[in-house]
Amino acid sequence: MEAKGWISGDESAKEMLGRVLSRARPFLLLPPLHRVPLRPRNVLEIVGPSPSAKTHLLIQAALTCVLPVDWNGVHYGGFDGLAIFIDLDCRFDIFRFSHLLKLRLASGSISEIDREQNDNTKKRSSIAYDEELYTLCMRRFSYVRCYDSFEFLATLKTLHYRIQKEKAYGNCVHMLLIDSIGAFHWIDRASTCLPLRGNNRKSHSIQTVLETVVQEIRKLLLLHPMLAIATKATLFGNRAMNEAKCRNLRKPDTSYSQSGGITALQLPYREYMPSAWQTFVTHRILLRPSDDHLAVSDDQNHSVYFSEWLLPSLSFLDKFIVKEAGVFLVA
Repeated sequence: MEAKGWISGDESAKEMLGRVLSRARPFLLLPPLHRVPLRPRNVLEIVGPSPSAKTHLLIQAALTCVLPVDWNGVHYGGFDGLAIFIDLDCRFDIFRFSHLLKLRLASGSISEIDREQNDNTKKRSSIAYDEELYTLCMRRFSYVRCYDSFEFLATLKTLHYRIQKEKAYGNCVHMLLIDSIGAFHWIDRASTCLPLRGNNRKSHSIQTVLETVVQEIRKLLLLHPMLAIATKATLFGNRAMNEAKCRNLRKPDTSYSQSGGITALQLPYREYMPSAWQTFVTHRILLRPSDDHLAVSDDQNHSVYFSEWLLPSLSFLDKFIVKEAGVFLVA
């Protein structure tokens, strides 16, 4: 009956375009993720060593997701949706998230946050913000912590019902954030196999577990169009990479292998995730720390980081710092 109703349904061209474009509306995130427009069902991988501000970028994306577009005549530029944050590293700081949200609310708009680079308006003992909007945004942020691969799989399998429940209340999930996708790789690799809990005699290898993870995330993206962002810690051959080396870094070739992903030899870091995950990723950005520090208006020295888009490949680097109010580009 549902299929018959869908076939016999009628809508104008304006209604059809509005429905399609609303589902495919790009996510314009804050720097340094602003260079490439991201759409629902895209999978963005944020790669970098520890520390390289990967979690800060996830928090910044989550804040943009839960904030409204406008509230009481004030423009916040958010997506007015829900964000699901799956913490596999078990190092998420909810107080940091709350503090950044209060600063975003107190600033009034994104443009005012950008101007914070040039003045020192954030130095005050208390933050004035809208309590009602703060409570609304915190309710839109769903946090899940997993301690092993099977808890992660169980979480993914139950997310569909959680999202369906939120939709029943008129809420729409816009982002799925994972920090970090390779957290259990080395722990699982220490064992030759991963025994399933219960009486099932089967055992899963690292390959099959990651393949199942990819399948579950793919199902979620098909049923609930949203943007998936995952961080991944990696190791570089040379840790002491300064700004000059970063600027002279040869860009990797973006040609695809037969399996659909970038080959390991074309990446500037060692890839350890199975091909099932590598081919699933649609966008990739690389973060690198540097030995440089920048003194800004708050009289503090901030570590400088570099970001580089690998997929799609862009021909330049962005330089940014992490301040009290979040991540900011620097010239």
